[in-house]
Amino acid sequence: MSRYSDMFSRLAAHREGAFGAFLMLGDPDLETSSRLLDELAEGGADMIEVGMPFSDPVADGPVIQAAADRALRAGVTPSHCFELLADFRARNSDVPVGILTYANLVVARGLDRFCADAAASGVDSLLVADVPSLEAEPFAGAARAAVLDFVMIAAPNTAADALARIARLASGYTYCVARPGVTGTRDRLDLDHGDLFGALHSLGAPPPVLGFGISTPDHVRQALQAGAAGVISGSAIVQLAGAGQSCRPFVAEMKSATRM
Repeated sequence: MSRYSDMFSRLAAHREGAFGAFLMLGDPDLETSSRLLDELAEGGADMIEVGMPFSDPVADGPVIQAAADRALRAGVTPSHCFELLADFRARNSDVPVGILTYANLVVARGLDRFCADAAASGVDSLLVADVPSLEAEPFAGAARAAVLDFVMIAAPNTAADALARIARLASGYTYCVARPGVTGTRDRLDLDHGDLFGALHSLGAPPPVLGFGISTPDHVRQALQAGAAGVISGSAIVQLAGAGQSCRPFVAEMKSATRM
């Protein structure tokens, strides 16, 4: 069993949803990122998703874009990120860690090498945000060869044939977007995901985890009540990190909302 399947089984036994926390690696520097990763785990995050700084993060809103820019200006590279993740894994053997990145970074390093380096760093999954399902087969195959889960994105308006490909290619969890557009905090959620979650379940897809705009405990509760297996919060955490504040209290508050 993977760390993700272990996590979902453990949480289901306790009637809890999963809380995932996103962090941009290298923002504002590598030393701070190392401390923040520990804070996410100490605050109770069930899973961690990390971004690698990239110049054109098309799925991300202004908060995460700014974090990527700060990290790039600090000279942070994918190699630095892999070293940072390996150090974190040496300190924490249990929490699943996934990389959310873009095709340019993966292809520039070499698809097989990127996946092998991720696995060697203790990473559990890879999500390539700008690769559509029609072009995902080589990425999924390289991830499988490196014993990584390959996470894919689904939305309420994703076509049925694309959902079938996602169910066939993906593993670990399915990243379901809570809204159209890019990442970012918001005041309220308007969820209409019943058909999506039902379709993914009937196709045997990995558990649905809701992201994009999850920034309050009420959002967490709404997502779980709508049928999500968990949530991921990104911009709210990245905003705290960018302001030099501790992420631990926010993570603990969000995690507490997953206990049903």
